[in-house]
Amino acid sequence: MANTPKVFIDGEVGTTGLQIRERLIGRTDLQLISIDPDKRKDPAARAEMLNAADAVILCLPDDAAKEAVGLIENPLVKVIDASSAHRTHADWTYGFAELDKEQRKKIAGSKRISNPGCYATAAVSLTRPLVSAGLLSADLPVSFNGVSGYSGGGKAMIAEFEDEASPNYTKVAYRIYGLSLTHKHVPEIQKHGGLLTRPIFTPAVGRYAQGMLVELPLHLGLLEGSCSLGDIHAALAAHYKGEAFVEVASLDEAKSLATLDPEGLNGTNRIKLFVFGSDTSGQARLVALLDNLGKGASGAAVQNLNLSLGLDEKAGL
Repeated sequence: MANTPKVFIDGEVGTTGLQIRERLIGRTDLQLISIDPDKRKDPAARAEMLNAADAVILCLPDDAAKEAVGLIENPLVKVIDASSAHRTHADWTYGFAELDKEQRKKIAGSKRISNPGCYATAAVSLTRPLVSAGLLSADLPVSFNGVSGYSGGGKAMIAEFEDEASPNYTKVAYRIYGLSLTHKHVPEIQKHGGLLTRPIFTPAVGRYAQGMLVELPLHLGLLEGSCSLGDIHAALAAHYKGEAFVEVASLDEAKSLATLDPEGLNGTNRIKLFVFGSDTSGQARLVALLDNLGKGASGAAVQNLNLSLGLDEKAGL
């Protein structure tokens, strides 16, 4: 174990941290180290762990994540931040390996990696290939609609839906939120999705634990050239060809479906993209399906960890 890289999860008792730990525990290609539970809030003890690790995964609120980074003095420590603190920061590498042909190499060579947000992973996966292919103008106003399981809101929201003793317990089946259109994922979606115009994002939460659907509706007549559903599908398929964790459903499969289950990829690090719509009506409905705690959080963090340490990218996934 002497030469096995040491990994420390700062915030391992949170929703994302627990799932990352489950994916890492028992692996022989790395060594998972943990802080004494009584010292989790002790800055000196945390600093010691943060600087002793080869790689650190931060599963903390934004301010706490920034504080943790400030405690790291060892220049060799690699950091994967699962918070939203650094997702648009110029000095941090965006941890969506499938973003473009160079992103995987950038992640592997970086010491500061920002793990993407769950909604942003889906939105960026739909827009970036279309902008890169010249089908979607970067300045075209677009909107995204998303629904996630309540685990996306962390322990507080989980308690709202599961703990009948909670003062905020609710039996609501579905609710919208982010009504001010200032959701924290929007800057990230805009930057990494290749968009020049701030997109509208309308999120919602359903009464189920995890899994999500994110939609991008498009008028084909507003896209570049005589764009068809086939052109959109071809651009997505070409962009993600050979990827292990991103799948583009065939047009035939999409046509055969009457609905999609947001829980369909739970427990995986996969994301599946669909192109629905009609050339006759001139409208498209692009949909991304993923686990908000998988490819949308803990799975992506493990994938980025593997890349940063030069391990098998699929290990633990």
